[in-house]
Amino acid sequence: MNEGRKDILQVIFIVVGLIFLIKLFFIQVLDNKYAELADGNVILRQVEYPFRGLIYDRNQKLIVFNSPEFDLEVVIKDVKNFDSAKFCSVFEISREELRATFRAMKARKEYSPYKPTIFMDQLSNVDFAKVQDHLESFPGFYVQARTTRSYATPALANALGYVSEISKTSLERDTTKIYRQGDYVGQSGIEYFYEEQLRGKRGVRFKLRNVKGIEKGEFKSGQYDTLSIPGQNLTTGIDIDLQQYGEMLMKGKSGSIVAIEPATGEILSLVSGPSYDPNLLTGKNYSSNFRQISIDSMKPLFNRPLMAQYRPGSIFKIAQAMTALQEKVITPDTRIRCDRSIINCHGAHTNEDLRGAIANSCNPYFHNVLRRMLNKGVVNDPFGDTRIGLEEWDKHIMSFGFGKKLGIDLPNEKEGLVPTPAYYDRAYRSQAWKFSNIYSLAIGEGENLVVPIQMANFAAIIANRGYYYTPHLVKSIGADNKPLPQYQERHYTLIDTSYFIVAVDAMQQVVEEGTGRRARLEDIIVCGKTGTVQNAPPLFDHSVFIAFAPRNNPKIAISVYVEDAGQGARAAASIASLMIEKYLLGATKRPHIETYVLAGNFE
Repeated sequence: MNEGRKDILQVIFIVVGLIFLIKLFFIQVLDNKYAELADGNVILRQVEYPFRGLIYDRNQKLIVFNSPEFDLEVVIKDVKNFDSAKFCSVFEISREELRATFRAMKARKEYSPYKPTIFMDQLSNVDFAKVQDHLESFPGFYVQARTTRSYATPALANALGYVSEISKTSLERDTTKIYRQGDYVGQSGIEYFYEEQLRGKRGVRFKLRNVKGIEKGEFKSGQYDTLSIPGQNLTTGIDIDLQQYGEMLMKGKSGSIVAIEPATGEILSLVSGPSYDPNLLTGKNYSSNFRQISIDSMKPLFNRPLMAQYRPGSIFKIAQAMTALQEKVITPDTRIRCDRSIINCHGAHTNEDLRGAIANSCNPYFHNVLRRMLNKGVVNDPFGDTRIGLEEWDKHIMSFGFGKKLGIDLPNEKEGLVPTPAYYDRAYRSQAWKFSNIYSLAIGEGENLVVPIQMANFAAIIANRGYYYTPHLVKSIGADNKPLPQYQERHYTLIDTSYFIVAVDAMQQVVEEGTGRRARLEDIIVCGKTGTVQNAPPLFDHSVFIAFAPRNNPKIAISVYVEDAGQGARAAASIASLMIEKYLLGATKRPHIETYVLAGNFE
């Protein structure tokens, strides 16, 4: 009997011992709350935020840099004898704002009374200078230094993008687990596209404190500290002086300017008008400023060079001409009478060859050319097999980079539209369609849609006599200054190089003798093409111009779209020529053209 009781008591002692061991394991190993309670008395963990990478233009002029700012953090368990009235006076907030801040902080998922939690963020140098001498009056509150983005110029905002605190939604979607609440991330533009290269890597420092919370130096001589690693710097192909000049010319106008270096695909200028000052989207006024910019009816956040989709207008006739030559339905010497009973035309011309038809932008000529292409040479047969011809036409047109994303290193690039047989099948609900239904494609109207970056790239293709490099903003990353390999590949069209001389000759004729005379420069041969894109009445048409210069060994290719400005020969041609002149010569020799553009009266 006694033996049985003895065994039971032994079992009870063993079970109780196991329970204590298991509990001790949970306390010491699995549950870090008690470790936090112990260490929190003497150790303060401080995050060291990395410097975000800098951004330079092609001439090593600094465009984007970092400015210091400060977050006020609090460890609630260390807050003692809190003087709320003095706190409100020092930080210039009301008691209601103070209470609301405490409530919001405690509602955060990551909140812990034993860990530093952001209480007020994005204090500027001026804000910090006002409060730093008073911080010792508020035990438990600490300042965390970090940086915010600053901009050397208001220019290039739509391409650069902006940086702000990561949202809860983005944080939940972050499979890398790199980010923490309070981290800043690129939200658009270069800042978003090159986030991985720019962000750097955070570090951490452990500081010793006494019982009053006063810092007493490093914990174990910094043995457990990790240094932050700064982000990599970016060098762009942008010429910031040219960019600023373009934005000045576009002031008060809606539209875009895209300038590319044909030999590399580097973007020299990417102007979206209207735009905004990127400095407004930094600091503690970010939220209110963002709301104001977002509701602006002129849509300054809308990146027109990549997102606006227009009909190309007469500029598209060059692509038609190159395709027709490749398909051998015409030759450079083919003459077609300007029969205005078929389709309206403009200017005084009658029976031009191909160069003359491009230079004079003859609508009947290209109406006839497209019919030959789509009806496979059956000139007098309105019921030729348009479907087969359109499939061939699509292949050539898309090889110019139309109807697809070019792959620029920015988000939100649009494709435009090159209509296919399948597109018309849907549009006509599988009913029969033929050339007479789609002939407006011949003059760049109808269902055609292009994006301004595509038209600048098209000008670069002609400048290169048949190929292009993917347009890109960033030319190198880090200190090695080596070109990025993904932008070194040539993309060839399906058109024989020999045919492009026709386009070059005709575009030179446009500027020297035709509708683009405003773009003519002394001592520099400019090759260009005007376009007037139909718009919904009662609005004026869009003014369009593409060009490259010089004719041989071109240094710049450009497209300009000015919305609701009428003929391409006026607003767009004038702006393009000033940009070319600024880039090649450093300044304009034609102040009267600059005055005309700035006045904005293009009637």
